Amino acid sequence: MAKLTHILVIRLSAMGDVAMTVPVLHIFRKTYPQVKIAVLSRPFFKPLFNGISNLDFLEADVYGEHKGMGLLKLGGKAQGLGIDAVADLHNVLRSKIITTFLKFKGLKTATIDKGRAEKKALINAKGKDISPVITTHKRYAKVFEDLGYPLDLNQYAPPEAIDLSPKIRSLMGVEPKKIVGIAPFAAHAGKMYPLKMMSKVIAQLDASDKYRIFLFGGGKEETELLKALENPFSNVSSVAGKLSFSEEISLISNLDIMVSMDSGNGHLAAIFGIPVITLWGVTHPYAGFSPFNQPEKNQLLADRSQYPLIPTSIYGNKFPEGYENAITTIAPEAIVLKIKENL
Repeated sequence: MAKLTHILVIRLSAMGDVAMTVPVLHIFRKTYPQVKIAVLSRPFFKPLFNGISNLDFLEADVYGEHKGMGLLKLGGKAQGLGIDAVADLHNVLRSKIITTFLKFKGLKTATIDKGRAEKKALINAKGKDISPVITTHKRYAKVFEDLGYPLDLNQYAPPEAIDLSPKIRSLMGVEPKKIVGIAPFAAHAGKMYPLKMMSKVIAQLDASDKYRIFLFGGGKEETELLKALENPFSNVSSVAGKLSFSEEISLISNLDIMVSMDSGNGHLAAIFGIPVITLWGVTHPYAGFSPFNQPEKNQLLADRSQYPLIPTSIYGNKFPEGYENAITTIAPEAIVLKIKENL
């Protein structure tokens, strides 16, 4: 069979999962510079791929133009780009429809194995004798291997920090301080560190006057909460509602460290090789969603002697009564110490 020349990559959501494709695609580009890539995803995520050369971006309006049978129109648009293969990194109904449509058109296809059985076994183990499953990044790489393009994830070279606009430079200030990002929110309560406890982390960093701290979040409610969180401190700024997604990415690329829940912002920082401290509540890094190339020592876990059933779910949406407080067993002092260790 002739070598492939143009691969469609499908990953529609969520932000963290889409961000995890970026290191893999950087490695693909470095390994196979002659093969074009077309990424099909939601318009909001387009800035994630700005640093990858020879890449087209297809916007998927899954709630509008491309809803339902509109997915076939999207598949036809992809075919019009001259693709000859599909890498489905999502494996949901929408991506399956597009992949199947293009397979019937004669294109080679490969679809991610999400490891649902292994992940279910991890949860059903009730915390006993748990071991890590294959990481999401390796699962993505396996799809390309199935298309005939093996990847070595050890070959990753993070892109350089993005030049900052005058707007962001003004937020940075002129004093030579370490730049710390904190993203305190997560999709589910079982994965989120309480803001009162995060305030204690921020207070210790702010009091030293050695750090410039930026708070990340999105949406009206999070913006208001972060505004209240920043108010007592002189070295703290919330960027929620102030920056575009592209601007947030450029700021994140210039951080010295990121503190994140098991959520998207940690994955954004990992793209640029920024040290990421991840706080884990009812989820666990063994499920394969740790930020790329981040060491085990930067994974701060809830106390499983007090909450032995962890991980109680893969996405943090299911947990026994009382387990929503598991993440509170990570002391603010432990987070501050880990920041200082990394810096």
